[in-house]
Amino acid sequence: MDSDLQEAWALADAGDAAGLMRRLRFTADRFAVGDIAPLAGRAAELAGFADLAEAAADVAADPGRPRALYAYGYACVERGASFLAVPALRAALSLDPGSSEILRELVAALEDEHRHGDAVSVLAEHEAELPPWPDRYLLAYNALMAGDLARAVAESARLPFPEDEYWVPVRGRLSGMLARARAVRDLGRLGDRDLRGWHFALTGGVLATLSPYGFDEGMTGRYAYVSDGFGTCLYGLQRLRTVLEAAGRSPRTVSLLPGRGDRALGLAASQVLGLPAGPFVPGRADTVVIAYDLGEAGHDLLVALHGRADGQVLYEHATCWTDPPAVSADVNGLLYQTVVAPWDERMRLTADGAADRTPADDRTAEELADEILRADPAPDDGDGGTPPDTDEALAGFVAAVAPLWPAGGPRDRVRSPGPVRSSRFL
Repeated sequence: MDSDLQEAWALADAGDAAGLMRRLRFTADRFAVGDIAPLAGRAAELAGFADLAEAAADVAADPGRPRALYAYGYACVERGASFLAVPALRAALSLDPGSSEILRELVAALEDEHRHGDAVSVLAEHEAELPPWPDRYLLAYNALMAGDLARAVAESARLPFPEDEYWVPVRGRLSGMLARARAVRDLGRLGDRDLRGWHFALTGGVLATLSPYGFDEGMTGRYAYVSDGFGTCLYGLQRLRTVLEAAGRSPRTVSLLPGRGDRALGLAASQVLGLPAGPFVPGRADTVVIAYDLGEAGHDLLVALHGRADGQVLYEHATCWTDPPAVSADVNGLLYQTVVAPWDERMRLTADGAADRTPADDRTAEELADEILRADPAPDDGDGGTPPDTDEALAGFVAAVAPLWPAGGPRDRVRSPGPVRSSRFL
């Protein structure tokens, strides 16, 4: 038995479901589905996923049945293991190449894994048979997410207006993405490391700051881990002011969200922007809504923020790029995978090198806002690898795309990081 499979079985026998899944992520594409399915089934048993365990057992018993492979792949996608679904659905499609059901599920799995170029390739292999909705739309969408703007524009131009009303807003979202992407391209940008340009094209939001660390080592402007500080919060608000001024936007109020951190940041924003502050009211126009991290927001608040009132700007200081919130903000302070807010409990090293924890800061939102305003907003110089990210560069970008910002329509979630990739913890 291959050593990787031996190690995977050792993890399975030890009951280490998390370790087993990490091992399978890096080996699933290298082995026959029949060899991987029993391991996936064991992981499913350990996690209590009876549907996936049963589907995996069916494939292990007979890996040559396309319906069994499809059911297993479908269960993998549903349980958040699309990396296991991809080889199974590829095998199913090779056995039943005319199945649109299998093709679409394979594309869904590839999208979950952000393998948009592979999704384009598999759709292109069946291009002659693709109906416009959803299959040719998926071809245009994945071409865009893979960074192939020319193909995305060409495929989108071939899409007729959808007969099914379900696809009408989807068509609008794609059209908006393409319009923003063309605008950024016309600025001479949109390369494979233009994080701000692609972020705007895909989400409609302006990324206020780039990470000053690891740009050339795989991060390309995103953060992996952020130990956030009050000064960083103030700097983000100053960059928000730069964005509003460059876009010619003149909000009349700051809207405060109910979370303590959100309220603290909003109260500080009121002073930075010179605007009165009041509680957030859904549908209020000409206001700046301030959030620290929308990943912490409740369902009802996210529903209220999904729709965009006239002149309303939503600012999110810290945005998780590996698990984006349900609502895409109009301005994002920074992109992180893991963040520790300035008022959270955090680890520190004592003078003798031992690990210690500092308690959470339990001050009121008003006191935290004062702390933000007193902080030093000077940006971190980082390691020197990130391209210069001056106020002038940000203002120039915003002024150039201002006719398309904020984007029209609802603030839809964008799950994929798009063409600009960043290293991430698994």
